[in-house]
Amino acid sequence: MSDLEKNREFWIEIDGEPVRAREGAILGRLLERRGGLSMPCAGMGRCGKCRVYVDGRVSPPKEAERRLLGEKELAQGIRLACRVQLEGPCRVRLLREEGPEVVLEEDGNRTLPDRPFPRLFQKLGAAVDIGTTTLAASLYGPGGRIAGAGRENPQVSFGADVISRIEKSLSGQKDALADSVIGGIEGLLKELAGQAGYRIEEIDGIVMTGNTAMLSLLARKDPTGLSKAPFEADWLAGEWTTAKGLGFSRLNAKVYLPSCISAFVGADITTALLAAGMGQEDGIRMLADIGTNGEVVLQKDGRLFCCSTAAGPAFEGAGLSMGMQGRTGAISHVRWDGKKFEVKVIGDTLARGICGSGVIDAMAALKESGRMDETGYLEEGEAWIADQVKLTQEDVRKVQLAKSAVCAGMKAMLDWSKTRMEDLSLLQIAGGFGSSIDLKRAADIGLILPLPADRVHVCGNAALAGAAMLLTGEKSIQEAGNLAKAAETVNLAVNPVFQEAYIEGMYF
Repeated sequence: MSDLEKNREFWIEIDGEPVRAREGAILGRLLERRGGLSMPCAGMGRCGKCRVYVDGRVSPPKEAERRLLGEKELAQGIRLACRVQLEGPCRVRLLREEGPEVVLEEDGNRTLPDRPFPRLFQKLGAAVDIGTTTLAASLYGPGGRIAGAGRENPQVSFGADVISRIEKSLSGQKDALADSVIGGIEGLLKELAGQAGYRIEEIDGIVMTGNTAMLSLLARKDPTGLSKAPFEADWLAGEWTTAKGLGFSRLNAKVYLPSCISAFVGADITTALLAAGMGQEDGIRMLADIGTNGEVVLQKDGRLFCCSTAAGPAFEGAGLSMGMQGRTGAISHVRWDGKKFEVKVIGDTLARGICGSGVIDAMAALKESGRMDETGYLEEGEAWIADQVKLTQEDVRKVQLAKSAVCAGMKAMLDWSKTRMEDLSLLQIAGGFGSSIDLKRAADIGLILPLPADRVHVCGNAALAGAAMLLTGEKSIQEAGNLAKAAETVNLAVNPVFQEAYIEGMYF
């Protein structure tokens, strides 16, 4: 008997590579440590995203896998890695998907401005937006923007939301979380440099924006203050560092991390405010960044009021039974023609799931069809949107929670500032998700305020655009710091209007 067998250890094969494993180990945890596996629900067996092919000695499927996969996929050897317990030698193959479509800054052709503020790089500069779900970056040369791309944030394998990741950090995985996102950013910047005919080592200046939790996890800060009441951050960035100091292996650049506003209103909102021109003009305006976290900022009488609502990952392709990010095979739009649902699928291929913009359309279409009432009740418990894609009653409830949180935040900000909705001159919708939604449908289901079309504007990835403005000198670090200091965070937990609007917002 071998030493491995004596210690109840054995070899398994992962994508052709031998890996030592211990009897009873959870396959998902083993794959998570190696990177490359998405587990948006943090391995709780709820999202069904960690599909792998397994052949060998493993535990039999239980109820969660039978419900999320079905007998057909199970018969093909497809399993959920987070539910598989290793019992002996086996072969594992990861089922990889194409990366999601990631929205970059709206002005993709930005040239370097003739302004007194110096740009933050000499040869090559990069602006990076570290989103909870995706990473987006733009590369700049002496004449302006030369490349841009995005990819999934590899930290999704630790959980779809910031709370899951904070919990993982506090449980001893602080370095693993940092190394994960650093690897993703470095890979993305290497790709961009290669596209433009450069080496990644030639990048000498970077602005990295993101919410407070994302920047804290990147910088290996203690996130304890973000994990419990009164939710006060011990560190709000607004400082220079180096790529080497953060743990990057190939980057030699100096790095600027913009100022965060508060624990749950981060640097991504600071840079979004820069890009949106908030705080510089008179008038009553609102900026809403809709994503896993829904941040809202209201400008009135020279003041900036901001808040954060826990929208959850429903609109980011996680948490729903057949939810996915905006990649090939995702339903992006849905219409009810009076008899059946008509869908648009990214890549003009067979539908495999549904992304955030499709979910919004589907909610409106379900109500139009009469298959869902205003309370969100589905008569049959589920509704097939396409041949292979359905939404369940549980999916609808998650969407209700998400859209209600976002719109209630907007209404609470109006109340806090004693502003009537009709006095709001402009609502700007930021974020990658916001760039693809049908604004009328979003208002119809109660995700955004019901304003006239000419008073609602989609501004794309404003966080990345603002980071690029800092990088190129179009905006100054001092401007960004002043905005972050001026913004007043509103605590929605004690706001009665938010609570009331949240409950009312559950209706369609």
